[in-house]
Amino acid sequence: MAALIQKTFGPIFHRISGSPRFARVGPRIVPPLDRALHRATGGRLMLGQLLVPSLVLTTTGSVSGLPRQVPLACMPEPDGGWVVVGSNFGRERHPAWTANLLKEPKATVAFRGRTVSVTARLLDDAERAEVWPRLLRVWPVYGRYAERVDRELRIFRLVPDPPVH
Repeated sequence: MAALIQKTFGPIFHRISGSPRFARVGPRIVPPLDRALHRATGGRLMLGQLLVPSLVLTTTGSVSGLPRQVPLACMPEPDGGWVVVGSNFGRERHPAWTANLLKEPKATVAFRGRTVSVTARLLDDAERAEVWPRLLRVWPVYGRYAERVDRELRIFRLVPDPPVH
């Protein structure tokens, strides 16, 4: 179903999602809707999943110390981890969750109905260059976001923590 929606409506959603106008309203609509759908379906559904793989990242607030949940597009990796981009819908400021991970890299990921403890690592220049073309295949709109801002988009690798025995 998601593949059919992506094939049929993907180019339209890419155009809309990459627009400056959407950057002003999207952050007020998409994350709250995705959080509500995620909660209501026990972590199995988010609106964003119809277009791109998506997860819910729970970080520790860098100022408050409280848990902060944010739905994000992601690129699943073969080793079971994920790559996420701090695009902030192409707005000028880094999203708060990236500052949270820089201060406290321990977090949790809810992905397709399961929750995993992870450690986040900000990618260096060589790693960014390696993953960027793959990220653009997952969500082409990242390219439009990067062109529109004067900051370097933060890219993190979320690595599952080893099981505790």
